[in-house]
Amino acid sequence: MVKICCIGAGYVGGPTMAVIALKCPAIEVVVVDISVSRINAWNSDQLPIYEPGLDDVVKQCRGRNLFFSTEVEKHVAEADIVFVSVNTPTKTQGLGAGKAADLTYWESAARMIADVSKSDKIVVEKSTVPVKTAEAIEKILTHNTKGINYQILSNPEFLAEGTAIQDLLKPDRVLIGGRETPEGQKAIQALKDVYAQWVPEDRILTTNLWSAELSKLAANAFLAQRISSVNAMSALCEATGADVTQVSYAVGKDTRIGPKFLNASVGFGGSCFQKDILNLVYICECNGLPEVAEYWKQVIKINDYQKNRFVNRVVSSMFNTVANKKIAILGFAFKKDTGDTRETPAIDVCKGLLGDKSRLSIYDPQVTEDQIQRDLTMNKFDWDHPIHLQPMSPTTVKQVSVVWDAYEATKDAHGLCILTEWDEFKTLDYQRIFDNMQKPAFVFDGRNIVDAEKLREIGFIVYSIGKPLDPWLKDMPAKRKEKKRKEKKTMNSDTNLSSSSRKGKSVGESKEKKQAPWSREEEKIFENSIAEIGLNWERIASRLPGKTIEEIKDHYDLLVKDIELIESGALDHLL
Repeated sequence: MVKICCIGAGYVGGPTMAVIALKCPAIEVVVVDISVSRINAWNSDQLPIYEPGLDDVVKQCRGRNLFFSTEVEKHVAEADIVFVSVNTPTKTQGLGAGKAADLTYWESAARMIADVSKSDKIVVEKSTVPVKTAEAIEKILTHNTKGINYQILSNPEFLAEGTAIQDLLKPDRVLIGGRETPEGQKAIQALKDVYAQWVPEDRILTTNLWSAELSKLAANAFLAQRISSVNAMSALCEATGADVTQVSYAVGKDTRIGPKFLNASVGFGGSCFQKDILNLVYICECNGLPEVAEYWKQVIKINDYQKNRFVNRVVSSMFNTVANKKIAILGFAFKKDTGDTRETPAIDVCKGLLGDKSRLSIYDPQVTEDQIQRDLTMNKFDWDHPIHLQPMSPTTVKQVSVVWDAYEATKDAHGLCILTEWDEFKTLDYQRIFDNMQKPAFVFDGRNIVDAEKLREIGFIVYSIGKPLDPWLKDMPAKRKEKKRKEKKTMNSDTNLSSSSRKGKSVGESKEKKQAPWSREEEKIFENSIAEIGLNWERIASRLPGKTIEEIKDHYDLLVKDIELIESGALDHLL
Protein backbone atom coordinates (compact mmCIF):
# COMPACT_ATOMS: atom_id res chain seq x y z
CA MET A 1 0.00 0.00 0.00
CA VAL A 2 1.27 3.47 -0.92
CA LYS A 3 1.71 5.69 2.12
CA ILE A 4 1.39 9.47 2.09
CA CYS A 5 2.51 11.59 5.03
CA CYS A 6 1.71 15.29 5.36
CA ILE A 7 3.76 17.46 7.69
CA GLY A 8 1.45 20.18 9.01
CA ALA A 9 -2.15 19.79 10.20
CA GLY A 10 -3.43 23.26 9.38
CA TYR A 11 -5.93 24.81 6.98
CA VAL A 12 -4.22 23.28 3.95
CA GLY A 13 -2.79 19.98 5.16
CA GLY A 14 -5.85 18.72 7.04
CA PRO A 15 -8.57 19.23 4.38
CA THR A 16 -6.29 18.22 1.47
CA MET A 17 -5.28 14.93 3.06
CA ALA A 18 -8.85 14.20 4.13
CA VAL A 19 -10.05 14.45 0.52
CA ILE A 20 -7.14 12.34 -0.78
CA ALA A 21 -8.03 9.67 1.79
CA LEU A 22 -11.69 9.85 0.75
CA LYS A 23 -10.97 9.45 -2.94
CA CYS A 24 -8.04 7.02 -2.66
CA PRO A 25 -9.09 4.26 -0.21
CA ALA A 26 -6.07 2.15 -1.24
CA ILE A 27 -3.66 4.82 0.04
CA GLU A 28 -2.79 5.23 3.72
CA VAL A 29 -2.75 8.93 4.61
CA VAL A 30 -1.21 10.24 7.84
CA VAL A 31 -1.22 13.90 8.90
CA VAL A 32 1.49 14.72 11.43
CA ASP A 33 2.14 17.79 13.54
CA ILE A 34 4.21 18.60 16.63
CA SER A 35 1.23 20.33 18.25
CA VAL A 36 -0.38 17.78 20.58
CA SER A 37 -3.50 19.91 21.08
CA ARG A 38 -4.04 20.28 17.34
CA ILE A 39 -3.70 16.55 16.66
CA ASN A 40 -6.00 15.77 19.59
CA ALA A 41 -8.57 18.09 18.05
CA TRP A 42 -8.32 16.32 14.67
CA ASN A 43 -8.97 13.05 16.49
CA SER A 44 -12.01 14.46 18.31
CA ASP A 45 -15.52 15.56 17.36
CA GLN A 46 -14.41 19.20 17.54
CA LEU A 47 -12.04 19.71 14.62
CA PRO A 48 -9.49 22.53 15.02
CA ILE A 49 -10.77 24.39 11.95
CA TYR A 50 -14.24 25.12 10.66
CA GLU A 51 -14.87 24.30 7.01
CA PRO A 52 -18.25 23.31 5.52
CA GLY A 53 -18.24 19.58 4.68
CA LEU A 54 -14.90 18.84 6.34
CA ASP A 55 -16.40 17.15 9.37
CA ASP A 56 -18.27 14.61 7.24
CA VAL A 57 -15.19 13.75 5.16
CA VAL A 58 -12.99 13.26 8.23
CA LYS A 59 -15.58 11.06 9.96
CA GLN A 60 -15.85 8.83 6.88
CA CYS A 61 -12.10 8.23 6.62
CA ARG A 62 -10.58 8.64 10.08
CA GLY A 63 -9.40 5.32 11.47
CA ARG A 64 -9.81 3.62 8.09
CA ASN A 65 -7.08 5.10 5.90
CA LEU A 66 -6.79 8.58 7.42
CA PHE A 67 -4.81 9.10 10.62
CA PHE A 68 -3.59 12.07 12.68
CA SER A 69 -0.44 11.69 14.76
CA THR A 70 2.33 13.49 16.62
CA GLU A 71 4.82 10.72 15.74
CA VAL A 72 6.30 12.85 13.01
CA GLU A 73 9.59 11.06 12.39
CA LYS A 74 8.06 7.57 12.37
CA HIS A 75 5.49 8.32 9.69
CA VAL A 76 7.86 10.43 7.57
CA ALA A 77 10.34 7.55 7.54
CA GLU A 78 7.65 5.10 6.38
CA ALA A 79 6.11 7.33 3.69
CA ASP A 80 6.58 7.08 -0.07
CA ILE A 81 5.30 10.62 -0.68
CA VAL A 82 5.82 13.41 1.86
CA PHE A 83 3.74 16.57 1.56
CA VAL A 84 5.14 19.57 3.42
CA SER A 85 2.41 21.98 4.46
CA VAL A 86 4.06 24.12 7.11
CA ASN A 87 3.77 27.86 7.63
CA THR A 88 5.92 30.22 5.59
CA PRO A 89 5.29 33.43 7.54
CA THR A 90 6.57 36.87 6.66
CA LYS A 91 9.95 37.55 8.27
CA THR A 92 9.76 39.85 11.27
CA GLN A 93 13.46 40.65 11.51
CA GLY A 94 16.70 40.41 9.58
CA LEU A 95 17.18 40.57 5.81
CA GLY A 96 13.86 41.11 4.04
CA ALA A 97 11.91 41.73 7.26
CA GLY A 98 8.32 42.70 6.56
CA LYS A 99 8.38 41.25 3.03
CA ALA A 100 10.39 38.05 2.57
CA ALA A 101 9.01 34.63 3.47
CA ASP A 102 10.51 33.00 6.55
CA LEU A 103 11.46 29.46 5.50
CA THR A 104 12.62 28.36 8.95
CA TYR A 105 9.86 25.76 9.32
CA TRP A 106 10.38 24.49 5.79
CA GLU A 107 14.13 24.08 6.30
CA SER A 108 13.57 22.28 9.61
CA ALA A 109 11.15 19.91 7.89
CA ALA A 110 13.64 19.22 5.09
CA ARG A 111 16.47 18.46 7.53
CA MET A 112 14.22 16.15 9.53
CA ILE A 113 13.21 14.30 6.34
CA ALA A 114 16.88 13.83 5.48
CA ASP A 115 17.68 12.58 9.00
CA VAL A 116 14.96 9.94 9.27
CA SER A 117 14.53 8.70 5.70
CA LYS A 118 15.58 5.14 4.90
CA SER A 119 14.05 4.85 1.44
CA ASP A 120 13.62 6.97 -1.70
CA LYS A 121 10.99 9.68 -1.37
CA ILE A 122 8.96 12.17 -3.34
CA VAL A 123 8.86 15.44 -1.38
CA VAL A 124 5.98 17.72 -2.33
CA GLU A 125 5.85 21.46 -1.66
CA LYS A 126 2.29 22.19 -0.60
CA SER A 127 2.97 25.45 1.23
CA THR A 128 3.20 28.65 -0.79
CA VAL A 129 6.92 29.29 -1.17
CA PRO A 130 9.20 31.72 -3.04
CA VAL A 131 10.53 30.80 -6.45
CA LYS A 132 13.64 28.56 -6.22
CA THR A 133 12.70 27.15 -2.79
CA ALA A 134 12.68 23.66 -4.30
CA GLU A 135 16.27 24.15 -5.34
CA ALA A 136 17.28 25.06 -1.77
CA ILE A 137 15.37 22.10 -0.32
CA GLU A 138 16.94 19.79 -2.88
CA LYS A 139 20.42 20.90 -1.79
CA ILE A 140 19.64 20.23 1.88
CA LEU A 141 18.32 16.75 1.09
CA THR A 142 21.09 15.74 -1.32
CA HIS A 143 23.89 17.02 0.92
CA ASN A 144 22.55 14.97 3.81
CA THR A 145 21.81 11.87 1.75
CA LYS A 146 22.66 8.31 2.78
CA GLY A 147 22.32 6.90 -0.70
CA ILE A 148 18.66 7.92 -0.82
CA ASN A 149 17.13 9.56 -3.87
CA TYR A 150 14.73 12.47 -3.47
CA GLN A 151 12.52 14.09 -6.09
CA ILE A 152 11.09 17.50 -5.27
CA LEU A 153 7.70 18.48 -6.66
CA SER A 154 5.73 21.70 -6.38
CA ASN A 155 1.99 21.15 -5.94
CA PRO A 156 0.54 24.47 -4.73
CA GLU A 157 -2.99 24.55 -3.33
CA PHE A 158 -5.60 26.77 -4.95
CA LEU A 159 -8.43 26.14 -2.50
CA ALA A 160 -10.36 28.95 -0.86
CA GLU A 161 -11.33 28.83 2.79
CA GLY A 162 -15.07 28.48 3.17
CA THR A 163 -15.30 26.38 0.00
CA ALA A 164 -12.18 24.25 0.51
CA ILE A 165 -13.85 20.84 0.35
CA GLN A 166 -15.72 21.65 -2.86
CA ASP A 167 -12.55 23.19 -4.31
CA LEU A 168 -10.68 19.96 -3.55
CA LEU A 169 -13.42 17.68 -4.85
CA LYS A 170 -13.94 19.68 -8.05
CA PRO A 171 -10.79 21.73 -8.64
CA ASP A 172 -10.38 24.19 -11.52
CA ARG A 173 -6.93 22.68 -11.97
CA VAL A 174 -4.26 20.69 -10.17
CA LEU A 175 -0.77 21.99 -10.83
CA ILE A 176 2.31 19.78 -10.49
CA GLY A 177 5.80 21.10 -11.15
CA GLY A 178 8.92 18.93 -11.30
CA ARG A 179 12.34 18.46 -12.82
CA GLU A 180 12.47 17.91 -16.57
CA THR A 181 14.50 14.73 -16.11
CA PRO A 182 13.38 11.09 -16.40
CA GLU A 183 13.37 10.80 -12.61
CA GLY A 184 11.49 14.08 -12.26
CA GLN A 185 8.86 13.07 -14.82
CA LYS A 186 8.41 9.72 -13.08
CA ALA A 187 7.74 11.54 -9.80
CA ILE A 188 5.24 13.83 -11.52
CA GLN A 189 3.42 10.80 -12.90
CA ALA A 190 3.26 9.20 -9.45
CA LEU A 191 1.50 12.26 -8.02
CA LYS A 192 -0.72 12.54 -11.11
CA ASP A 193 -1.89 8.99 -10.47
CA VAL A 194 -3.10 10.03 -7.01
CA TYR A 195 -5.15 12.98 -8.27
CA ALA A 196 -6.39 11.06 -11.32
CA GLN A 197 -8.57 9.00 -8.98
CA TRP A 198 -11.12 11.83 -9.12
CA VAL A 199 -9.75 14.77 -11.16
CA PRO A 200 -10.17 14.73 -14.98
CA GLU A 201 -6.84 14.43 -16.76
CA ASP A 202 -7.27 17.70 -18.66
CA ARG A 203 -7.38 19.54 -15.34
CA ILE A 204 -4.05 18.16 -14.13
CA LEU A 205 -1.38 20.55 -15.39
CA THR A 206 2.36 19.90 -15.35
CA THR A 207 5.15 22.47 -15.52
CA ASN A 208 8.74 22.87 -14.42
CA LEU A 209 9.38 23.55 -10.75
CA TRP A 210 9.90 27.30 -11.02
CA SER A 211 6.74 27.92 -13.04
CA ALA A 212 4.63 26.02 -10.50
CA GLU A 213 6.11 27.97 -7.58
CA LEU A 214 5.56 31.33 -9.28
CA SER A 215 2.06 30.42 -10.51
CA LYS A 216 0.75 30.28 -6.95
CA LEU A 217 2.15 33.70 -6.07
CA ALA A 218 0.84 35.13 -9.33
CA ALA A 219 -2.65 33.70 -8.82
CA ASN A 220 -2.99 35.24 -5.37
CA ALA A 221 -1.57 38.55 -6.56
CA PHE A 222 -4.06 38.70 -9.45
CA LEU A 223 -7.02 37.94 -7.16
CA ALA A 224 -5.96 40.55 -4.60
CA GLN A 225 -5.41 43.03 -7.41
CA ARG A 226 -9.04 42.65 -8.52
CA ILE A 227 -10.28 43.30 -5.00
CA SER A 228 -8.12 46.40 -4.63
CA SER A 229 -9.23 47.60 -8.06
CA VAL A 230 -12.93 47.46 -7.21
CA ASN A 231 -12.27 48.95 -3.77
CA ALA A 232 -10.44 51.85 -5.40
CA MET A 233 -13.49 52.34 -7.62
CA SER A 234 -15.75 52.27 -4.54
CA ALA A 235 -14.07 55.41 -3.19
CA LEU A 236 -14.63 57.16 -6.52
CA CYS A 237 -18.25 55.99 -6.57
CA GLU A 238 -18.91 57.58 -3.19
CA ALA A 239 -17.33 60.82 -4.36
CA THR A 240 -19.39 60.99 -7.56
CA GLY A 241 -22.71 59.41 -6.57
CA ALA A 242 -22.19 56.27 -8.64
CA ASP A 243 -23.08 52.82 -7.28
CA VAL A 244 -20.15 50.39 -7.15
CA THR A 245 -22.49 47.39 -7.37
CA GLN A 246 -23.88 48.64 -10.67
CA VAL A 247 -20.41 49.52 -11.94
CA SER A 248 -19.07 46.07 -10.99
CA TYR A 249 -22.00 44.35 -12.67
CA ALA A 250 -21.50 46.31 -15.89
CA VAL A 251 -17.76 45.66 -15.91
CA GLY A 252 -18.18 41.98 -15.03
CA LYS A 253 -20.47 41.38 -18.01
CA ASP A 254 -17.41 41.85 -20.21
CA THR A 255 -16.39 38.25 -20.92
CA ARG A 256 -12.73 39.29 -20.90
CA ILE A 257 -13.10 40.36 -17.27
CA GLY A 258 -15.86 38.25 -15.72
CA PRO A 259 -17.84 38.86 -12.51
CA LYS A 260 -15.75 37.10 -9.85
CA PHE A 261 -13.86 39.02 -7.16
CA LEU A 262 -15.59 42.29 -8.04
CA ASN A 263 -17.48 42.84 -4.79
CA ALA A 264 -16.42 46.00 -2.96
CA SER A 265 -15.69 45.50 0.72
CA VAL A 266 -13.79 46.78 3.72
CA GLY A 267 -10.71 44.97 2.34
CA PHE A 268 -9.21 41.54 1.74
CA GLY A 269 -7.72 39.33 4.43
CA GLY A 270 -6.63 35.76 4.98
CA SER A 271 -3.26 34.12 5.34
CA CYS A 272 -2.20 34.30 1.71
CA PHE A 273 -2.96 37.49 -0.19
CA GLN A 274 -0.90 40.07 1.68
CA LYS A 275 1.86 37.64 2.59
CA ASP A 276 2.25 36.39 -0.97
CA ILE A 277 2.21 39.87 -2.50
CA LEU A 278 4.86 41.06 -0.04
CA ASN A 279 6.88 37.99 -0.97
CA LEU A 280 6.42 38.80 -4.66
CA VAL A 281 7.55 42.38 -4.02
CA TYR A 282 10.69 41.13 -2.29
CA ILE A 283 11.49 38.70 -5.10
CA CYS A 284 11.11 41.51 -7.65
CA GLU A 285 13.40 43.78 -5.65
CA CYS A 286 16.01 41.04 -5.32
CA ASN A 287 15.92 40.49 -9.07
CA GLY A 288 16.44 44.17 -9.90
CA LEU A 289 12.83 44.92 -10.87
CA PRO A 290 11.91 47.95 -8.72
CA GLU A 291 9.13 49.12 -11.05
CA VAL A 292 7.42 45.73 -10.90
CA ALA A 293 7.82 45.65 -7.12
CA GLU A 294 6.25 49.10 -6.82
CA TYR A 295 3.31 48.03 -8.96
CA TRP A 296 2.42 45.16 -6.63
CA LYS A 297 2.97 47.31 -3.53
CA GLN A 298 0.03 49.44 -4.64
CA VAL A 299 -2.33 46.49 -4.19
CA ILE A 300 -1.43 46.40 -0.49
CA LYS A 301 -1.58 50.20 -0.18
CA ILE A 302 -5.13 50.33 -1.55
CA ASN A 303 -6.18 47.57 0.85
CA ASP A 304 -4.77 49.50 3.81
CA TYR A 305 -6.39 52.69 2.49
CA GLN A 306 -9.79 50.98 2.29
CA LYS A 307 -9.63 49.84 5.92
CA ASN A 308 -8.51 53.28 7.11
CA ARG A 309 -11.23 54.92 5.02
CA PHE A 310 -13.85 52.73 6.66
CA VAL A 311 -12.68 53.67 10.16
CA ASN A 312 -12.61 57.34 9.21
CA ARG A 313 -16.16 57.10 7.91
CA VAL A 314 -17.38 55.52 11.15
CA VAL A 315 -15.77 58.17 13.34
CA SER A 316 -16.64 61.19 11.20
CA SER A 317 -20.26 60.08 10.84
CA MET A 318 -20.69 59.84 14.60
CA PHE A 319 -19.91 63.52 15.29
CA ASN A 320 -16.19 63.01 14.79
CA THR A 321 -15.75 60.99 17.95
CA VAL A 322 -16.51 57.47 19.14
CA ALA A 323 -14.96 57.96 22.56
CA ASN A 324 -16.79 55.79 25.10
CA LYS A 325 -19.44 54.90 22.52
CA LYS A 326 -20.42 51.26 22.16
CA ILE A 327 -19.98 49.92 18.65
CA ALA A 328 -21.14 46.44 17.71
CA ILE A 329 -18.83 44.43 15.46
CA LEU A 330 -20.69 41.74 13.51
CA GLY A 331 -18.14 39.32 12.10
CA PHE A 332 -14.44 38.92 12.87
CA ALA A 333 -13.30 36.12 10.52
CA PHE A 334 -11.75 37.33 7.27
CA LYS A 335 -14.63 35.81 5.27
CA LYS A 336 -17.78 33.80 5.89
CA ASP A 337 -17.81 30.02 6.43
CA THR A 338 -14.45 29.96 8.18
CA GLY A 339 -13.10 30.68 11.63
CA ASP A 340 -9.79 31.95 10.24
CA THR A 341 -8.88 35.45 11.43
CA ARG A 342 -5.43 35.76 9.87
CA GLU A 343 -5.05 39.27 8.41
CA THR A 344 -8.79 39.83 8.73
CA PRO A 345 -9.77 43.47 8.06
CA ALA A 346 -11.66 43.35 11.35
CA ILE A 347 -8.37 43.54 13.27
CA ASP A 348 -7.36 46.87 11.76
CA VAL A 349 -10.89 48.28 11.94
CA CYS A 350 -11.22 47.32 15.61
CA LYS A 351 -7.79 48.70 16.45
CA GLY A 352 -8.66 51.93 14.66
CA LEU A 353 -11.87 52.33 16.66
CA LEU A 354 -10.14 51.38 19.90
CA GLY A 355 -7.55 54.05 19.12
CA ASP A 356 -10.41 56.54 19.27
CA LYS A 357 -11.41 55.08 22.66
CA SER A 358 -14.52 53.27 21.50
CA ARG A 359 -16.05 50.33 23.38
CA LEU A 360 -16.51 47.27 21.17
CA SER A 361 -18.94 44.38 21.45
CA ILE A 362 -17.92 41.64 19.00
CA TYR A 363 -19.91 38.69 17.69
CA ASP A 364 -18.73 36.07 15.22
CA PRO A 365 -20.34 32.61 15.03
CA GLN A 366 -17.03 30.78 14.53
CA VAL A 367 -14.32 32.83 16.26
CA THR A 368 -13.55 32.35 19.95
CA GLU A 369 -13.01 35.10 22.49
CA ASP A 370 -9.44 33.89 23.08
CA GLN A 371 -8.65 34.23 19.38
CA ILE A 372 -10.15 37.72 19.16
CA GLN A 373 -8.22 38.94 22.21
CA ARG A 374 -5.06 37.35 20.84
CA ASP A 375 -5.50 39.08 17.48
CA LEU A 376 -6.13 42.49 19.03
CA THR A 377 -3.01 42.35 21.22
CA MET A 378 -0.62 40.61 18.85
CA ASN A 379 2.15 42.30 16.89
CA LYS A 380 1.90 42.34 13.11
CA PHE A 381 2.97 39.07 11.45
CA ASP A 382 3.00 37.14 14.77
CA TRP A 383 -0.36 35.65 13.74
CA ASP A 384 1.31 33.79 10.89
CA HIS A 385 3.32 31.48 13.12
CA PRO A 386 1.80 28.17 14.29
CA ILE A 387 -0.63 28.88 17.12
CA HIS A 388 1.39 26.94 19.70
CA LEU A 389 4.38 29.19 18.90
CA GLN A 390 2.43 32.46 18.98
CA PRO A 391 2.96 34.75 21.98
CA MET A 392 0.22 34.67 24.56
CA SER A 393 -1.86 37.81 24.94
CA PRO A 394 -0.22 39.84 27.74
CA THR A 395 -3.55 41.36 28.72
CA THR A 396 -7.07 41.40 27.42
CA VAL A 397 -8.34 44.53 25.76
CA LYS A 398 -10.61 46.01 28.42
CA GLN A 399 -12.74 47.99 25.96
CA VAL A 400 -13.67 44.77 24.12
CA SER A 401 -16.40 42.31 25.03
CA VAL A 402 -17.05 39.17 22.99
CA VAL A 403 -20.62 37.88 22.95
CA TRP A 404 -22.37 34.94 21.28
CA ASP A 405 -25.45 36.69 19.99
CA ALA A 406 -25.87 39.51 17.45
CA TYR A 407 -28.70 41.06 19.44
CA GLU A 408 -26.60 41.18 22.59
CA ALA A 409 -23.76 42.78 20.64
CA THR A 410 -26.00 45.55 19.32
CA LYS A 411 -27.92 46.27 22.54
CA ASP A 412 -27.41 49.92 23.57
CA ALA A 413 -24.85 50.36 20.77
CA HIS A 414 -24.47 53.68 18.97
CA GLY A 415 -23.49 51.96 15.74
CA LEU A 416 -22.83 48.56 14.23
CA CYS A 417 -20.18 47.51 11.71
CA ILE A 418 -20.69 44.46 9.50
CA LEU A 419 -17.19 43.14 8.80
CA THR A 420 -17.85 39.54 7.69
CA GLU A 421 -20.52 38.51 5.17
CA TRP A 422 -22.07 35.74 7.29
CA ASP A 423 -25.46 34.79 5.85
CA GLU A 424 -27.14 35.12 9.24
CA PHE A 425 -26.45 38.86 9.25
CA LYS A 426 -28.72 39.26 6.22
CA THR A 427 -31.75 37.89 8.06
CA LEU A 428 -31.44 39.56 11.46
CA ASP A 429 -34.48 41.38 12.88
CA TYR A 430 -33.15 44.89 12.28
CA GLN A 431 -36.29 46.51 13.68
CA ARG A 432 -35.54 44.78 16.99
CA ILE A 433 -31.91 45.88 16.75
CA PHE A 434 -32.92 49.49 16.02
CA ASP A 435 -35.31 49.58 18.96
CA ASN A 436 -32.52 48.53 21.34
CA MET A 437 -29.80 50.87 20.02
CA GLN A 438 -28.90 54.42 20.98
CA LYS A 439 -30.24 57.09 18.64
CA PRO A 440 -29.31 58.07 16.05
CA ALA A 441 -28.50 54.46 15.17
CA PHE A 442 -25.79 53.83 12.57
CA VAL A 443 -25.11 50.83 10.33
CA PHE A 444 -21.74 50.64 8.56
CA ASP A 445 -21.96 47.79 6.08
CA GLY A 446 -18.43 46.72 5.20
CA ARG A 447 -19.66 43.89 2.98
CA ASN A 448 -22.71 45.41 1.24
CA ILE A 449 -24.99 42.57 2.35
CA VAL A 450 -27.96 44.44 3.86
CA ASP A 451 -30.76 46.32 2.11
CA ALA A 452 -29.81 49.91 2.91
CA GLU A 453 -33.17 51.37 1.88
CA LYS A 454 -35.12 49.03 4.14
CA LEU A 455 -32.84 49.90 7.03
CA ARG A 456 -33.33 53.62 6.36
CA GLU A 457 -37.08 53.10 6.44
CA ILE A 458 -36.66 51.62 9.92
CA GLY A 459 -34.71 54.71 10.97
CA PHE A 460 -31.06 53.71 10.62
CA ILE A 461 -28.40 55.96 9.15
CA VAL A 462 -26.66 53.59 6.73
CA TYR A 463 -23.24 53.62 5.10
CA SER A 464 -22.63 51.04 2.37
CA ILE A 465 -19.25 50.89 0.68
CA GLY A 466 -19.24 52.47 -2.78
CA LYS A 467 -22.93 53.40 -2.67
CA PRO A 468 -24.56 56.85 -2.92
CA LEU A 469 -24.21 58.42 0.50
CA ASP A 470 -27.01 58.63 3.02
CA PRO A 471 -28.28 62.26 3.18
CA TRP A 472 -26.98 62.41 6.75
CA LEU A 473 -23.46 61.40 5.69
CA LYS A 474 -23.31 64.06 2.97
CA ASP A 475 -23.40 66.69 5.71
CA MET A 476 -20.67 65.05 7.76
CA PRO A 477 -16.94 65.64 7.28
CA ALA A 478 -15.78 63.45 4.40
CA LYS A 479 -12.40 62.84 5.95
CA ARG A 480 -10.85 63.07 9.37
CA LYS A 481 -7.60 64.92 9.72
CA GLU A 482 -4.66 62.84 10.87
CA LYS A 483 -3.71 63.35 14.49
CA LYS A 484 -0.16 64.50 13.96
CA ARG A 485 1.45 65.97 17.05
CA LYS A 486 4.16 68.31 15.85
CA GLU A 487 6.09 70.94 17.77
CA LYS A 488 3.61 73.27 19.41
CA LYS A 489 3.38 76.61 17.67
CA THR A 490 2.38 79.87 19.29
CA MET A 491 -1.18 80.85 18.35
CA ASN A 492 -2.15 84.37 17.30
CA SER A 493 -2.79 86.60 20.29
CA ASP A 494 -6.43 87.16 19.32
CA THR A 495 -7.22 83.40 19.62
CA ASN A 496 -9.30 82.58 22.68
CA LEU A 497 -10.52 79.00 23.13
CA SER A 498 -12.94 79.68 25.94
CA SER A 499 -15.00 82.30 24.11
CA SER A 500 -14.60 81.56 20.41
CA SER A 501 -17.26 78.85 20.07
CA ARG A 502 -19.93 80.86 21.87
CA LYS A 503 -19.25 83.87 19.67
CA GLY A 504 -19.71 81.69 16.61
CA LYS A 505 -16.04 81.89 15.67
CA SER A 506 -13.85 78.85 15.05
CA VAL A 507 -10.65 78.82 17.10
CA GLY A 508 -7.70 80.15 15.14
CA GLU A 509 -9.77 81.92 12.47
CA SER A 510 -8.83 85.56 11.92
CA LYS A 511 -12.26 86.56 10.65
CA GLU A 512 -15.26 86.24 12.97
CA LYS A 513 -18.53 85.02 11.51
CA LYS A 514 -21.26 87.49 12.45
CA GLN A 515 -24.19 85.83 14.18
CA ALA A 516 -26.08 86.35 17.39
CA PRO A 517 -24.49 84.72 20.46
CA TRP A 518 -25.86 81.35 21.46
CA SER A 519 -27.31 81.07 24.94
CA ARG A 520 -26.56 78.07 27.11
CA GLU A 521 -30.15 76.94 26.69
CA GLU A 522 -29.85 77.11 22.89
CA GLU A 523 -26.57 75.18 23.02
CA LYS A 524 -28.26 72.47 25.09
CA ILE A 525 -31.24 72.22 22.72
CA PHE A 526 -28.84 72.03 19.76
CA GLU A 527 -26.73 69.24 21.31
CA ASN A 528 -29.77 67.22 22.37
CA SER A 529 -31.32 67.57 18.92
CA ILE A 530 -28.16 66.38 17.18
CA ALA A 531 -28.01 63.32 19.44
CA GLU A 532 -31.69 62.55 18.96
CA ILE A 533 -32.47 63.29 15.30
CA GLY A 534 -29.09 63.85 13.68
CA LEU A 535 -28.44 66.56 11.11
CA ASN A 536 -32.04 67.18 10.15
CA TRP A 537 -31.65 70.95 9.85
CA GLU A 538 -35.34 71.71 9.39
CA ARG A 539 -36.37 69.81 12.52
CA ILE A 540 -33.57 71.35 14.56
CA ALA A 541 -34.59 74.82 13.38
CA SER A 542 -38.15 74.13 14.51
CA ARG A 543 -36.78 73.69 18.03
CA LEU A 544 -34.71 76.88 17.84
CA PRO A 545 -37.09 79.60 16.63
CA GLY A 546 -34.46 82.28 17.15
CA LYS A 547 -32.02 80.68 14.70
CA THR A 548 -32.11 80.26 10.93
CA ILE A 549 -31.09 77.04 9.21
CA GLU A 550 -27.97 78.77 7.88
CA GLU A 551 -26.99 79.89 11.38
CA ILE A 552 -27.47 76.36 12.69
CA LYS A 553 -25.34 74.87 9.89
CA ASP A 554 -22.62 77.48 10.44
CA HIS A 555 -22.63 76.77 14.16
CA TYR A 556 -22.25 73.05 13.53
CA ASP A 557 -19.36 73.61 11.05
CA LEU A 558 -17.55 75.80 13.58
CA LEU A 559 -17.87 73.19 16.30
CA VAL A 560 -16.48 70.51 13.97
CA LYS A 561 -13.49 72.73 13.13
CA ASP A 562 -12.84 73.31 16.83
CA ILE A 563 -12.85 69.56 17.45
CA GLU A 564 -10.39 69.00 14.61
CA LEU A 565 -8.04 71.67 15.96
CA ILE A 566 -8.15 70.13 19.41
CA GLU A 567 -7.47 66.63 18.04
CA SER A 568 -4.57 67.91 15.92
CA GLY A 569 -2.73 69.04 19.06
CA ALA A 570 -2.44 72.63 17.88
CA LEU A 571 -4.15 73.89 21.03
CA ASP A 572 -2.34 71.79 23.61
CA HIS A 573 -0.63 74.80 25.16
CA LEU A 574 -4.02 76.40 25.82
CA LEU A 575 -5.68 73.36 27.41
